[in-house]
Amino acid sequence: MTAQAPPTPAVAPPQPYDPLRLCVFATVALIAWLAGPFAVVGFAALGFAGYWRARRAGLERSKCVLRDTRLVLAYLGLLALAGTVGAVLTTLEVLGVR
Repeated sequence: MTAQAPPTPAVAPPQPYDPLRLCVFATVALIAWLAGPFAVVGFAALGFAGYWRARRAGLERSKCVLRDTRLVLAYLGLLALAGTVGAVLTTLEVLGVR
């Protein structure tokens, strides 16, 4: 009996670049444009909660430009605060109080 060579795995052709992140960025921009400061508060709170949880799990360095998760949390907290101020001012303007 002759030994057979093991089958060679099929090599998948390289996939073309998928600019999914650009689509995500455009969608986030659209939501922010439509919802204004309310969207800023929502996205900042969502990001803050995610980074808070990751930091408690041991993440100290992020892929975010700010790198240090404490800086990212401070940045997202400031965004949420600014968005809240904007949302209150927008609501007051819509109600005619301001």
